[in-house]
Amino acid sequence: MDMSDAVTAKSSRLKSVVWNDFDRVKKGDACVAICRHCKKRLSGSSSSGTSHLRNHLIRCLRRSNNGISPSVSAREKRKEGALAISNISFDQDQKKDDDLSLVNIKFEQEQLKDDIFSNGNKNFDQRRSQLDLARMIILHGYPLTMVEHVGFKVFVKNLQPLFDLVTVNSIEADCIELYEKEKQKMNEMLDKLPGKISLSADVWMAMGDTEYLCLTANYIDESWQLRKRILNFIMIDPSHTEDMLLEAITTCLMDWDIDRKLFSMTLDTCSTNDNIAKRIGERLSQNRFLYCNGQLFDIRCAANVINIMVQDALGAVSDIVNKVRESIRYIRSSHSVLEKFNDLVKEVGIQSKKYLFLDNQMQWNSTYSMLETALEFRDVLTLLQENDNAYRISLSNVEWERATAVTST
Repeated sequence: MDMSDAVTAKSSRLKSVVWNDFDRVKKGDACVAICRHCKKRLSGSSSSGTSHLRNHLIRCLRRSNNGISPSVSAREKRKEGALAISNISFDQDQKKDDDLSLVNIKFEQEQLKDDIFSNGNKNFDQRRSQLDLARMIILHGYPLTMVEHVGFKVFVKNLQPLFDLVTVNSIEADCIELYEKEKQKMNEMLDKLPGKISLSADVWMAMGDTEYLCLTANYIDESWQLRKRILNFIMIDPSHTEDMLLEAITTCLMDWDIDRKLFSMTLDTCSTNDNIAKRIGERLSQNRFLYCNGQLFDIRCAANVINIMVQDALGAVSDIVNKVRESIRYIRSSHSVLEKFNDLVKEVGIQSKKYLFLDNQMQWNSTYSMLETALEFRDVLTLLQENDNAYRISLSNVEWERATAVTST
């Protein structure tokens, strides 16, 4: 369009703030909106609305770089050893405005309000966005290193060029900052709590012999709702002693300042934990913090008691459990053996939808489920012994009956 005889249209009706970044030029009956930053021409007629103008402002690189040409901005960033992500494109045709007619993109009128998209440089909050990123990482357990992944950087820069990309160290500091804020809130809540707190202490084992101490607070809030909050999850020395555990728990109690509010403590059943509970109870009883002189303080962990009982029962059939494990390993050792096993399942006529699996020896319930499933395929395992000379693992009828007795209790 020849703009030589065009005139700038001035009208009091141009109330949308997007016109702060556009010049409305009229030629004859047609109106054109010219971006003051990149000089791109878009439809300026009143019937076209302003959504397409807002969309352009979001994507206008010159406006995002405060009027600096994108090529110059990228060149300056390269001097600093940084990556001008906003100029990276997986598809060069993707960003061509001629290929994407933003005028035809429509949004809900309520969704795009003028005050939201006005003066984007003022409304964008770097710190808020950075903390939102930290919250996302904490919430979903994403690795901190994701902030340095190229794909993530490209996505963020194309979504919001104003966002300053962060490093692993800075996002780690943000996560710690959020933790400290939440810890302060929890501290204030526990301080104002009118009732008592029951504390549970569990030792968790991870891969590589790493161990963690988990302290959990259980309490009734002002609405008479039972609440559960993890206070500490700290790494401990695998060769920990009674004194080391006692010191770790005591330090956490003093840190949260809840020693005067304790009602009871629940630990696993073992001599070490028995002594720890006794020593903590005696210490708190001296300050008269505990009810009934601490007689109600030491609570046995029901889950741990059940686990000990089950492990004792499984120990009586340990040979049978090992034979079942070896049988499952053999069946899954090759495709041909698995096919032979499946053929025997069809021959016997078993309609079970379960399948044989190896248990997690650290979890008794998975061992129980493994035995329970193996019992459903008892006849098939017996036939497999008769039809496969390489399968030399055999369970007698007495052993099968003992396994049945364990899983039925």
